[in-house]
Amino acid sequence: MIGMPTGEHDDAEPAERSNGNAPPLVSIVMANYNGRRYIEAALQSALAQSLRNIEVIVADDASTDGSADLVAAVASRDARVRLLRAPANGGSGVARNLCLDAARGRWIAVMDSDDLMHPDRLEWLVGAAEQDGADIVADDLLIFDENPAVAVATCLRGNAAAFAFWVSAVDYVHANTLFSGAQSLGYLKPLIRRSLITGNAHRYDPTLRIAEDYDFILRLLVRGARLRVYPDLLYFYRKHGQSVSHRLSRATLQPMLAAHDRLPTVVPGDRDTRLKAALAKRRASLERALHFDDLVSALKRGDWADAVAQAIHHPRVAALLRGPLVDRLQRLRTESASVSIRPTRQVCVLSRQRIIGNTNGSSVYLLSLCAALSESGCDVHLLCPSPALFGRWPALLLRPEMRMFRSIRLRRAMRVGPLLITTDPRTAVRAVVGLLGKAASRLGIASGQLNKPAPYSVSQPWTRQDLLFVAQHARTHADVVIADYAFLADGIPYTLRPDALSLVVMHDLFSSRSVQFNRLGAADSVAAIEQQAEMALLAKADAVVAIQAAEACTVRRCLPSQHVIVAPIAITPVAEPQPGIGSTVLFVGSNTAPNIFGLRWFLEAIWPLVRSGVPDATLQVVGSVCGTVRPPPDGVRLLGSVRDLAAIYQQSAVVISPLQAGSGLKIKLIEALSRGKAIVATSVTLQGVEQDIGGAVSVADDAAEFAAALIALLTDEVLRMARATAALELARMKFSSMACYAELLAFVSKTPPCSPCKGT
Repeated sequence: MIGMPTGEHDDAEPAERSNGNAPPLVSIVMANYNGRRYIEAALQSALAQSLRNIEVIVADDASTDGSADLVAAVASRDARVRLLRAPANGGSGVARNLCLDAARGRWIAVMDSDDLMHPDRLEWLVGAAEQDGADIVADDLLIFDENPAVAVATCLRGNAAAFAFWVSAVDYVHANTLFSGAQSLGYLKPLIRRSLITGNAHRYDPTLRIAEDYDFILRLLVRGARLRVYPDLLYFYRKHGQSVSHRLSRATLQPMLAAHDRLPTVVPGDRDTRLKAALAKRRASLERALHFDDLVSALKRGDWADAVAQAIHHPRVAALLRGPLVDRLQRLRTESASVSIRPTRQVCVLSRQRIIGNTNGSSVYLLSLCAALSESGCDVHLLCPSPALFGRWPALLLRPEMRMFRSIRLRRAMRVGPLLITTDPRTAVRAVVGLLGKAASRLGIASGQLNKPAPYSVSQPWTRQDLLFVAQHARTHADVVIADYAFLADGIPYTLRPDALSLVVMHDLFSSRSVQFNRLGAADSVAAIEQQAEMALLAKADAVVAIQAAEACTVRRCLPSQHVIVAPIAITPVAEPQPGIGSTVLFVGSNTAPNIFGLRWFLEAIWPLVRSGVPDATLQVVGSVCGTVRPPPDGVRLLGSVRDLAAIYQQSAVVISPLQAGSGLKIKLIEALSRGKAIVATSVTLQGVEQDIGGAVSVADDAAEFAAALIALLTDEVLRMARATAALELARMKFSSMACYAELLAFVSKTPPCSPCKGT
């Protein structure tokens, strides 16, 4: 999403004041007619806005399906909702006029009773309008069908989908001329300054049941209002079998033509004829639509002579049949998809990390959570919206542990058995560049940018295509939505499931890492983020999953109303302690900043002291962090990535974790405990479990003390066995699956299984 403007609400009431007689900042106006199926979700979406100083006015247009009673029930629970009842069915224009008469907000937001909004939409649009001095603002539509097999779409295209732009009255008419191929801006749902309509009794045309928004906005533009459109996908426009906005017939076209002829044709101060020409072109398109309806009507009643006559007399109209036929065939094809009932709770995991198996700490943790959910009876689906996670790898091999997922989808990738192969040519180019860089390094040639690693994908900004991918594929799998890292929380609304339970898996408290890395004179490999921004991301979900208690306390202090679950990683322990043999030391880690700087400190400041005390000591380094050690010091073996660490753990005498920065619960520490190993670690490594460790781990932050503790374990087999035994007992007591995940599973179980849905 594009960054939010922070314009001042100069003459608005404070956003926090939503009680008493203080007027709201925004009045959401919603017309309803027999919208029982969707209106509760629409109201839930409106009331979940981050801008709290709002009112929601629903004008019920004499519904017969009980939907007005649903609105009344919501209004009884939330004073911001007001229900107005029309005495007779008069159409959406009449219903919206009732809302306009009752609205008190400085801004009017138009919303349909079957649509959804992004939680930040109104706050964003008000800020944008104030900053840019607009009278009317609108955002792009994310258009989704009731049938999830139909592809999602947007209203804006090309440059309009990339940059904000002003819209004149002439532009607006051109954009709403039928059959022109232009982007129909009349479908956009505007936010309008109420001052534009209060002084002159400007209202919707009551004769219109289609195109009433276009007519309403155009008359404001003709009077000099300033309209600005933004490409952000913040309004979620639902299409379904009962939708009327895309149904053109003689009964709707004739009122549109009559309303068109009542429009003023001159903009104040505008002396040219551009608006008149644009209006004339649109009028011709309406007449063409009427002829098209005549042709379709003749075909439907089997009057072939009349149909042929219409086609001969209006050949351009006959050519329009192709569009409806294609649309109808597509709908028949998608509607033929089997209706599947999923009584099992569906869990959708949104992730941008490279998850192919238990290859690094963060993957191990997420897969452990997913395995617990799967074992509890949930269907777990992995959805990766960004191809950036490929980095410089054109293909990824999924390990057997990935079979727990009911489905795996990755954007710009195809799956062939256990292989995920990128279809993004840019990834292939990066792979070639990386190979050239490595070859140049081996030949002693300065490779410069060729060896620069790909950006860490977890914290990369969301793109428009990422969000559309989530909207397309998440909906049927999202009774529960899990954002893997706080940076993924912005994707939760795009699952289009306001009823879903949502969680953010923190992994780390990133805002606390900056201070630690600054102390080391280094930068984090993932992202630098301020605490306020991180908390804002964590607050977007119903619950936060923290990997250790200390970070959970920080979140609770900053977000006192947020539900926080502490879920340390659970790892199955070995049967017996493993004190190892000889004088082998083990370090395991990926090439993230905490591991890189921790290992560097150990090799430079500690390893020489260890070697002087135990000359035959060897250090085995496992994981992608090996690529950052060149050349390895004496006694150091770089093993790279190893698929099965069991034998290496069993043979190693001592496991080290010399981290100096980072947050979260260091997963390799828990893994070493569960392997029954003697461990030497820093206090940074133990953050979050300090109170539980007791005497199971040797702790040292000074280089000499770290070396002394390591030497003592390497040279004293009895001490090493005692520490290995204590470590294994601690793992069994504190890090079993039941001890770690009981609270998480209880929270997720509150979500009811999803209802029958079309497609898969």
